[in-house]
Order: sequence, then structure tokens, then C-alpha cells
Amino acid sequence: MDGERFALVTGAGSGIGRAAALALARAGWHVALAGRRQGPLDEAAQAIEGLGRKSIALATDVGEPMAVGVLFETVERGFGRLDLLFNNAGTSAPAVPVDELTVEQWKAVVDVNLTGAFLCARAAFGLMRHQNPQGGRIINNGSISAHVPRPFSAPYTSTKHAVLGLTKSLALDGRAFGIACGQIDIGNAKTAMAARQTTGALQADGRIAVEPTIDVEEVAAAVVHMAGLPLSANVLAMTIMATKMPFVGRG
Repeated sequence: MDGERFALVTGAGSGIGRAAALALARAGWHVALAGRRQGPLDEAAQAIEGLGRKSIALATDVGEPMAVGVLFETVERGFGRLDLLFNNAGTSAPAVPVDELTVEQWKAVVDVNLTGAFLCARAAFGLMRHQNPQGGRIINNGSISAHVPRPFSAPYTSTKHAVLGLTKSLALDGRAFGIACGQIDIGNAKTAMAARQTTGALQADGRIAVEPTIDVEEVAAAVVHMAGLPLSANVLAMTIMATKMPFVGRG
């Protein structure tokens, strides 16, 4: 297995996750795929294998500890090691005033965006710490909402701020074991989740405005760059966004 590199991408059935998984495969990585629906994962796995890479596809609820355990056991059995986790799975809640959010809607976002990121990072950290050669890299999808909120986004923004703390803690705790951890904060990649930006999104001043977007392939290329660094170097935080989106100065 000398020279071979093995990655796991969550939320890999569509959007940023799928684009990143395929870009990693084109860059020479073998890629395991996790997501909610088996069908899209199988399609992505087929495309990866068509590039001459190994792939594993497993429908997984990342917020469920037992499901995450099965995922990582499958990856370890199939690949023998893990060199990269792209912790990408995420979800959001309806854009309504916080007093109209249900507790169930809050918990659903926390379960995926924060608990799911923790569970996958914990399992990846364990593999990377004990494998030989030791080490690996974790990249968390933080979103620009890890820094500045949109209106009516309390669950999503809160979890993404928390992911930033998780990233920094993992970066610190991983030093002794050759485990690098960084975060990619993405603004307005053209995915289903960002569809409202193309038709009109609520702004901080109450206006509805169409916002520019970027192609997911640009995000995928950034992930490949971060993943391809030697473990002696780490991108702790990268923001990639549509140049003209109203992020800088938002408030």
C-alpha cells in the first residue's frame, strides 16, 4: 500500500461532498463515501472506480454513534487505513424567527452538524492515532456561518461556530500523533442547500437580494489542495466564497 492514500467523505451523495470525492479520486485517492441515501453513493462510487480507484459506499446517519461505528469499521476493513476525513455532512433548519423553531428542528441540526462531525472526527482520530504509519488529516466543513450569521439561522450558525472550536481542539490534540486538522469555510457554493441565494436571500437589513455563487468544483479543488499537503503543513482555516457575495461587511 506504499504511496496509496485513503479518504472518507461524508455527505458525499451530492453537492460539495460528491464533487470533492470525485476530485480526490482524480488526484489519486481511494475514496469511501458516506451519506443519507445509498443510491447516489453507489453512483459516485461507480464513477470513482471508473477512474481506477477503490471506493466504499455506505448509507450512514452521522448523528448515530452505532452507524458511525459501522462506517469506520467498514472503512478500516476495506482500506486498511485512513489518511483523510472530509467531515462534510450538514443540514439546516427553516429560516424562521428563533421562537418559531421547534426543539426537534434544533436537535436535528445539532445531531448532524455538530454531533455528527464529532463522532466522525473521533473515529478518524482513533484510526489515525493507532495505524502504522501513524497520522492523517481531518478537514471540517465549517461554512462562513462559523464566523457571521444569516438572519434566522440560529441552529446552523451555532453548530458551525462550534465546529470551529472542534477544529482548533483537534488541531491541538492531533499534534502529538501526526494528525493535522483544518477547516474550509464555504460561501455560496452552488448546491441545493444554497439554491435560495440564486432566487433571493434575506439580508441583514431586511432586503431580499440575489447573491453570486461559485461552482462546487472550485470548492473541490480547494479541498484537494488542503488534502495534498504533507502532514508537516496544515491549512488551519480557508475561506472560499463567491467574490462578490455580501459576506465581508455583513452585519
